[in-house]
Amino acid sequence: MTGGNSAGRALAMVGAWLLAAPVLAAQPVLPPLPAPQPNDSTPPPAELPVTDEPDAVAASVAATGSRSAENAVRQAGDAFGTSIGREVSGLYSRERVRGFSPVVAGNVRIDGLYFDPILTPSSRLVRATTIKVGPSALGSPFPAPTGVVDLGLRRPSQEAAASVLIGYNTWHTPTAEFDATLPVSSTLSVGFGAGLQLENGFNETRDHSYEGAFIAEWKPSASFSLLPFINVRNTTIDDHGPISVPQGNFLPPRLPRRQFFGPWWSRGGDVELNAGLISDWTISDGWLLRAGLFRSQRVIDGQFANVVRLTAPDGTGTQRITGDPALYNGATSGEVRLTRRIADGPRLHQVHVTLRGRQTYRRFDGSSAVDLGVVNILTRAPDVPPPVLNFGQQQEDNVRQWTGGIAYEGRWAGVGEVSVGVQKSDYSKRIGFPGAINGIDASPWLYNVTAAVQISDSISLYGGAVTGLEESGVAPNFAANRNEALPAIQTSQIDAGVRVNLGGGMRLVAGLFEVSKPYFNLDANSRFDVLGDVINRGVEASIAGPITPELSVVMGAVLLRPEVTGDAVTRGLVGRLPVGAISERVEFSADWRPGFAPGLSLDMRLSYRSPEVATVNNLVFVPTRTLIDLGGRYRFKLAGNEAMLRVQATNVTSQQGFELRGANAYTVLPGRVTQAYLTVDF
Repeated sequence: MTGGNSAGRALAMVGAWLLAAPVLAAQPVLPPLPAPQPNDSTPPPAELPVTDEPDAVAASVAATGSRSAENAVRQAGDAFGTSIGREVSGLYSRERVRGFSPVVAGNVRIDGLYFDPILTPSSRLVRATTIKVGPSALGSPFPAPTGVVDLGLRRPSQEAAASVLIGYNTWHTPTAEFDATLPVSSTLSVGFGAGLQLENGFNETRDHSYEGAFIAEWKPSASFSLLPFINVRNTTIDDHGPISVPQGNFLPPRLPRRQFFGPWWSRGGDVELNAGLISDWTISDGWLLRAGLFRSQRVIDGQFANVVRLTAPDGTGTQRITGDPALYNGATSGEVRLTRRIADGPRLHQVHVTLRGRQTYRRFDGSSAVDLGVVNILTRAPDVPPPVLNFGQQQEDNVRQWTGGIAYEGRWAGVGEVSVGVQKSDYSKRIGFPGAINGIDASPWLYNVTAAVQISDSISLYGGAVTGLEESGVAPNFAANRNEALPAIQTSQIDAGVRVNLGGGMRLVAGLFEVSKPYFNLDANSRFDVLGDVINRGVEASIAGPITPELSVVMGAVLLRPEVTGDAVTRGLVGRLPVGAISERVEFSADWRPGFAPGLSLDMRLSYRSPEVATVNNLVFVPTRTLIDLGGRYRFKLAGNEAMLRVQATNVTSQQGFELRGANAYTVLPGRVTQAYLTVDF
């Protein structure tokens, strides 16, 4: 897809929306232009949103000392994905946006700055997560195809506060969390947290872990701040449940729940670390320098793949346990961004110059497999003694990438905004056994063009085109080349739509999109490799906000029409639909605070999805399913402190089904589980 064609198609989509846009009366979409405030204690953000984003609200309600007010339904700005602490709402998640994963692609930010995560930090550090896609991506100087996952940190405040959470569920999983913030001086505040979870899963697997976090904010002046942080998580027990892989065009039988099918020794553990330093410096009137340096790593001790290859629909098959030697994956990443802000009457201009970089190193392979013979997954697994695993030589994967860019953003109150950016990326991957290293290099030019036009006080149109250079992840553990790192890929996206303020805080977003990427999946030899190209075209819509002072809703839907192209499709080796494609998704969440019962709120979430493509040849689908979650909150005073009791039941109908883990690879859909937790703010 060429740049000219992408821009032209984006403009055509905008034109279509101009003809179809409804006429609705509401409040202005664009907020008043802020004047530069170099003496403000909080530097102005480098990214300028088209409307007031939910992040500002999330910051106040998800901070330490106010966790009892966490409510993702009431604090979401749209239905495209928001998490506040433990609460989640919306259509998309970190792992699935418009049919792809922004985390795998490398489109993650921490407070707006580039971050390459091995694993994302926990809620001990992250107060809110927002999926920036469609109009919510406007105002970001360097957007990315597949959307951006923006992690907002839980910054310590100048007031001493603490939050304690304890919980339990019907699968006998105890949880405890503690967060606190403490001002040390007028210029320094620190925050720290700890968590413990002894999880018992739907298939009787265990995931026992504990973690700690520390964050500090030092503001020696109103124009300068430093924010160091670290989050360490230790998983002591990580059982590896079975993945069912039928050797034909059929689904596995419906497996018994609460039954672990595997040898007791197929467990492992890991140590995860996320750390970083963020600096904001208002150099002078209208000049802002932001910088972030981050480290993310994971050391795995005892990873196993528990795979049952089913030879018949009755659950009969052969079981193989594949173990790995110690695995290591670490990444250092960061960004330096200089922003010039110029106020010109009703117009505001911003110019951004950025430099991003990352260096990653992986040590993988060397696995050893044990065949356990013929089994039936409807019965309990045979008890076998732990074998002696003979590990082999490991491969290395080194990636270095530098990206420099410049972007312009212009906003005109009552008229609209435009953003144009260009980047040059230099990518290098070296992978293989020591002494036999293979190289992959790329140095593409990347661009983004987005615009929003305000056609009335309540209606604005948006559209844009963006290209990217993204990671494509690693081969899954049931592939012949398991854990192998895949090459970087060039991607593109165009989208357009309309955003309407319906009044009273209600907002409507509707849009069209097209995302193009190379298609990776299992070939005829079970290798995970490029099979062609995939184009995801779709329509998405969101309505979010309070219908009445008592009732708030978040409603989202996406209609997806994906298509795989290439020689393998033409020859009939690959189906025209990508594995994991779901053509229809609907999410509805509501939170009701009855006026006759102060402190009480009731909530529900309904999630519908059409059949999911399960095999490369498109002959097997995971059936349609509708899941319903019901819950409630009761806010009250406990010894003079704000407290909240939360009770929630997920999958209340205990619907049977499967979770797709890859091409023709399945685990069980979790059944009904009820959890309760108490949060107290001090």
